[in-house]
Amino acid sequence: MERTLLLIKPDGVRRGLVGEVLRRLERRGFRLVGLKMVQIPRSVAERHYIDHRDKGFYENLLSFITSGALVAAVIQGEGAIQVVRQMTGATDPRNAQPGTLRGDFALSITENVVHASDNPEKAEYEIPLFFTPSEIYTDESTN
Repeated sequence: MERTLLLIKPDGVRRGLVGEVLRRLERRGFRLVGLKMVQIPRSVAERHYIDHRDKGFYENLLSFITSGALVAAVIQGEGAIQVVRQMTGATDPRNAQPGTLRGDFALSITENVVHASDNPEKAEYEIPLFFTPSEIYTDESTN
């Protein structure tokens, strides 16, 4: 089973979209194996968005993602990375198809409700930024 990171960004939390986002993922057949609400410090945001550090929008990205609480989730299922990315939609909501999370809810390229890992390597890098191994449920867990 594949795992991916999904973040419901501060705009999604403020707008009360957490339940709707999670509902869509569960209805698609994915399993939530990690879930928490956090306000991430700048140091975590910098590591999360390291690929964008040389881009002009980097500081705005950091300011936004640290501006309030977000919900971090580890999503598990067959083809989770690709399918969750498809469900997320294009980064720019003007290009996001209706029926995708961003197509239905995003307000701008920055306030676009969600983030999802875009490949297996990125998922392996991003999940530990937000979750320790003990915070991720496995069938073998005793808690």
